Amino acid sequence: MKDHLVIAAKGFCMGAADVVPGVSGGTMAFILGIYQRLVEAIRAFDVQLLRLVLHFRPVDAARHVDLVFLLPLLVGIFSAILFFTRVVPLPTLIHTHAELIYGLFFGLILASVVVLMAEIGQVGWRGATAILAGVAAGFTLVNLVPVETPETSWFVFVSGSIAITAMILPGISGSFMLLIMRKYAYVLDAVGRLDFTVILPFALGAVVGLLVFSRVLTWLLHHYYRLTLLVISGILIGSLWIIWPFQERIYETVRGKTRVVGSSPIWPADWNENVWLSLSLLLAGFAAVMALHWLSRRRPTPG
Repeated sequence: MKDHLVIAAKGFCMGAADVVPGVSGGTMAFILGIYQRLVEAIRAFDVQLLRLVLHFRPVDAARHVDLVFLLPLLVGIFSAILFFTRVVPLPTLIHTHAELIYGLFFGLILASVVVLMAEIGQVGWRGATAILAGVAAGFTLVNLVPVETPETSWFVFVSGSIAITAMILPGISGSFMLLIMRKYAYVLDAVGRLDFTVILPFALGAVVGLLVFSRVLTWLLHHYYRLTLLVISGILIGSLWIIWPFQERIYETVRGKTRVVGSSPIWPADWNENVWLSLSLLLAGFAAVMALHWLSRRRPTPG
């Protein structure tokens, strides 16, 4: 039970991250040290699982997909989404106290980069190239501007694949990518109308994207573990551009909800109480990740 509560708590952190525009649940999974296990659990939804289900072997099927990990994780994720939208309105706080919320997440992500680089060790020219490639990719993605795209079934399918891929990739937000492709409102409206001509291709694209990309990530982590970590570190560094708490942000209102579609970092002109509090939360987030890393090295934790 204690192990399940720890995993559920990590899922809660992932769900909280998903509520924040520009922050990926994959980023939080990476910070909490459950990223590889999550990707491998997703990859396990394969033909072998189908055989186990068809042969009425539920215990083996549950073990195959690491259900003891996925179930408490999903409970934590959905609990956080409900909590931070119903009890504590985090989406509202992002607009009323944006500097404070983003300050905390900036510290979390910055510390995760430090921890990753410390674990990777010395970086040669090849590693530096991988980091720069990741930085360029992350920076480019978070600075894309919305473009006009078709509303055909094939593009809705592609949108679902890209959104779910971004969601499990550290540093990139899936909802942000949907906004870039001008499909966020389109898909939400279709869900509200139960328009399955849109919902089905989007869901199918998400499933295909999740299964395919999880396999690609698993293969990369197994065969090029260090190089993959370097690229992901670079993506996290590139994403800090949009997470920096002091920004001139461009918002777009979609079905009554405001989402960030672009921003430019600035240096605070007035060092008031709000700025100092934001920097304090940044340091607190940084310290929290470093403390978790120190504790995990002293005593291994589940997940």
